[in-house]
Amino acid sequence: MAKQPQKKRITRRKGTEKFGRRRLEVRNAMIKDIRGIADLVRRVYEDMPAYTHGEIRGQINNFREGCFVALLDDEVVGYCATMQLAEAIAFQPHDWDEITGNGYGSRHDPTGDWLYGYEMCVDPKVRGVRIGRRLYEERRALAEDRDLTGIVFAGRMPHYRRNRRKVDGPQDYLEQVQAGKLHDPVLRFQLANGFEPERVMENYLPEDKASAANAVMMVWRNPYVERDQPVKMRLPRGVEAVRVATCQLQARAVADYDEFLRAIRYFVDVASDYESDFIVFPELFTLMLLSFEEKELSPVEAIERLSEYTPRLRSDISDMAMRYNINIIAGSHPTRMEDGDIHNIAYICLRDGSVHVQEKIHPTPNERYWWNIKGGDSVEVIQTDCGPIGVQICYDSEFPELTRRLADEGARIIFVPFCTDSRQGYLRVRYCAQARAIENQCYVVLSGNVGNLPNVANMDIQYAQSCILTPCDFPFARDGIAAEATENVETLTISDINLADLSWARAEGTVRNLADRRFDLYRIEWDEDGKHPGKPRPRREPLGPTGPGGG
Repeated sequence: MAKQPQKKRITRRKGTEKFGRRRLEVRNAMIKDIRGIADLVRRVYEDMPAYTHGEIRGQINNFREGCFVALLDDEVVGYCATMQLAEAIAFQPHDWDEITGNGYGSRHDPTGDWLYGYEMCVDPKVRGVRIGRRLYEERRALAEDRDLTGIVFAGRMPHYRRNRRKVDGPQDYLEQVQAGKLHDPVLRFQLANGFEPERVMENYLPEDKASAANAVMMVWRNPYVERDQPVKMRLPRGVEAVRVATCQLQARAVADYDEFLRAIRYFVDVASDYESDFIVFPELFTLMLLSFEEKELSPVEAIERLSEYTPRLRSDISDMAMRYNINIIAGSHPTRMEDGDIHNIAYICLRDGSVHVQEKIHPTPNERYWWNIKGGDSVEVIQTDCGPIGVQICYDSEFPELTRRLADEGARIIFVPFCTDSRQGYLRVRYCAQARAIENQCYVVLSGNVGNLPNVANMDIQYAQSCILTPCDFPFARDGIAAEATENVETLTISDINLADLSWARAEGTVRNLADRRFDLYRIEWDEDGKHPGKPRPRREPLGPTGPGGG
């Protein structure tokens, strides 16, 4: 029996000191590093498309332990991203978009036994500090710590195009680089770091013109792990509990703004007493502020009046979140923007004092017609102390592309404030929300209005049954409903949800919707700049008078 090498963990050299201050640091990437990482990638790959902030956010949220940054004098000068994959996935023919889930790192499989590297870049201006070697050491240490079979990635061959006339294809180029007859800085660096070429991968990254879209599959096998065949890693069933409260709010006439705020504070106080981490309020919950106007306002007048409350509302809800130590998803509030457009906006006030905004992307026909509400143009996850979340206002939940974007960026809870006037409208939102929970293996939390407000347009009648929905699999409630309110009754519904169950279901569940996507067949491309809004859609008068027609 062959003697096994003594297991010696790689010593991580975290930095050098100068006059007592650390100048160089290598650590796991954090959300606050996103801008620096994006700037670094643009500097390194001037001839290729840069990452969006959402893609980097997804890489970190999907497997933070596998993403590393190197900082020199507090500036990001190196970045690498990895994920775990099963051997059958990592070694089968693929391209970069397919294997990375279109750049989000969303195919990370915590039960995979190979570490797959899909990004490595070092600022070319930083010489002599061995940033690349340090990042490779972090990868190796991670593979050893997790007893993974090894590391695999597709390395560039950036000098291939300039040497095409000297070789007989990419395989011949690789062999000549190995023999020392040609020089390729990337391949030589990888070979020097103990990686062995497995095969040439054609059309791996079409944007890589210098490599003519080619790459070389490079492999490092963990000497401390000996396996005759691929092994199936197991994911422990842990507990990562989050307590969520959804407020089914009664539309009521109020005497002034302070009375409205007292009604909101009451439910925040109760949810806080129950030690909830989140509370979500319904869409358009601020329309109650129109109830004490002397006369019913026209849609245009109503928007202007509501917009006057925006600064005060944001400040008061944010203060409430800090005082009661709870994250508040403050329904939605119609607001006139600086450019004159009207948007339907959710303000997310976290208990650390930060305030985030999510605009409604798809206004309903009624919103467009009566209030001339315009849709927003960005959807991104929001980082909280309970992990990344997403917010989709009512009708947005009926567009699966939005939730998939949030899931790719790492969201595990989607909050859906809604406002519907009929059971049909409510069920459109409810059924689509349940579908989103199943498709993306996440929790979806709905919050709606009940009751009516005379003399307030869009609040004539309301129908709601707020609920907390789950994927449909063994760790969750048998009907996919963690909790739900009695329909059309003002109440607070609270439930504990286990985020660790999502991780288990995504990796080992009966179905694995996220992992089983056919990245080789289809993808969603986002216009990140919003420069191509497309042809304007015709305005049609909606059915009914001024009801929200929600969902």
